[in-house]
Amino acid sequence: MTRIAIDPITRIGGHLRIEVEVSNGVVTDAWSSGTMFRGMELILKGRDPRDAWLLAQRICGTCNGVHALASVRAVENALGVAIPRNARLVRNILAGTQFVQDHVTSFYHRHALDWVDLVAATTADPEATAELARSISDRGPSGALTFRAAKERWTAYVGSGQPMALANAYWGSPAYELTPEADLMVAAHYLEALDWRRRMTQLQTFLSGKSPHPQTFLVGGMALVPPWGGPERPAAKEHPRQVVRSSPAALSERGLEDMADLIAEAKAFVEQVYLPDVLEIAGTYREWAAIGKGIGSYLAYGEFPEDDSSEPELLLPRGRIMNHDVARVETVDQVGVAETVAHSYYSSDDDAALVHPWDGQTVPKYAGPSAPVTSLEGSSKYSWAKAPRYQDDPMEVGPLARMLVGYIGDRAVVRSKLAEAIGTLRIGPDALMSTLGRTVARAVEAQVVVDRLDGWLQELTDNLATGDLGLADLSAWDPGSWPSEARGWSFGESPRGAVGHWLTIGDRRIEDYQLVDGSTWNCSPRDARGRRGAMEEALVGTPVNDPDEPVEILRTVHSFDPCTACAVHAFDPRGAGSIVIGIVEKGSR
Repeated sequence: MTRIAIDPITRIGGHLRIEVEVSNGVVTDAWSSGTMFRGMELILKGRDPRDAWLLAQRICGTCNGVHALASVRAVENALGVAIPRNARLVRNILAGTQFVQDHVTSFYHRHALDWVDLVAATTADPEATAELARSISDRGPSGALTFRAAKERWTAYVGSGQPMALANAYWGSPAYELTPEADLMVAAHYLEALDWRRRMTQLQTFLSGKSPHPQTFLVGGMALVPPWGGPERPAAKEHPRQVVRSSPAALSERGLEDMADLIAEAKAFVEQVYLPDVLEIAGTYREWAAIGKGIGSYLAYGEFPEDDSSEPELLLPRGRIMNHDVARVETVDQVGVAETVAHSYYSSDDDAALVHPWDGQTVPKYAGPSAPVTSLEGSSKYSWAKAPRYQDDPMEVGPLARMLVGYIGDRAVVRSKLAEAIGTLRIGPDALMSTLGRTVARAVEAQVVVDRLDGWLQELTDNLATGDLGLADLSAWDPGSWPSEARGWSFGESPRGAVGHWLTIGDRRIEDYQLVDGSTWNCSPRDARGRRGAMEEALVGTPVNDPDEPVEILRTVHSFDPCTACAVHAFDPRGAGSIVIGIVEKGSR
């Protein structure tokens, strides 16, 4: 038996330790340990509820604005605030842009290098690479010159002696199966995606003011200036050394046109580059459709309201799938959510109890060793992440959960896009419950959302043209109108999965605040009954060809795209930490 610890897991958000036991070349047990303290919930206590979103979004800079939106929705729920149609559309565009940007970034810059050998890419034939690219996509700039330039850049990088973030990668491992030409194709798109991401940030900042932490959310709507009917603002005066031109107002005619152009660019990249690359990789690593299945129960809160009713239809629907049952979607309600700290570094009246977030506590109690960790074995508490459960069941959340709920629930747009992808791969929907399936589902979801972005923008444009310029309902901004006690909650989705915020308001201040993020669900430690969290369970059964180069473990971990900065929100720099990478123990026990 071999015990392997990878700490920290890189190419994720936050700090995560993964430890596994390997026997006969297969993972037989796993532990997921968030190694940062969760403190944002304590920071929010005593604050003005109208300011909560501005602080809550500081949980993470990867999921741009996700917690701002979840927080402002929870306060609006507590105070009974309904937002105008324009605000709903702006929020959808912002959240949708974040989904698309994050999914592309997740694949190229966090996950692709588990499948792509960059060293092998430097041996590829650019002409053959161009031929491969043309065979899977009708995109224009895919000539040999493009790939020759990318090959030269990667060759210089790999040979520089300073590969920095990629220094400890497992290049040359027999676990890599792509041809050098496929490696080069994806590696070239890795570079292109860096510039593409910059363009998507421009789209976000049109409506949010800045990135990664938007500034325009508001309890009651959005703090944006409506079209003012005059000419575009003139260019700024020329400086002797440079010309600075002002950006158009976001909701002006020119601003709306610029956003439409950026959305068209995003759609082209997703459909002509990202999705074809993912399907090419999936076709080569087809055996991974049987690896990383996990617990087989999936939870989606749903996202992107399509109307202004109290229970709107959602582009990505709400629901859950239990025990690998691909024939039925069950309902979801916030009362079913609870957390336990049985194996987490917190104390409560009863550590084993499942506690609903409205009754939840965040009382840190570190119980780990004072010296650097060498093994989690025997540690009853081993993570700063809590263990969420839905009606006492561990659940997996994220793009796969959302796509399965949409597919099985017969949401037409989801079903058609997903059916096309699995048809190309010649697999059934049940095969998506895997490491490969999470990767494919993320790309399909990006296509679903990017296809809807221009629709929301057009609806916003048309609505403004009617003279409806409303962007916020400020009726609840007078604290004197609030009830003496109130509590609220919100359901939504981040790129990584279901996000819920719960708060209690008393005497116009936040008395209690709890949140359960997508990575809290997926990176969950064991519960009081000893059941693993989603990632831990998915790792069991993963083959490991070489314990010294466990790239297969990274494939399953990165398929969840974990962000433990969201699962656990802060840390004490004075505390002892552990930076351990490698084999903890090898041999019989």
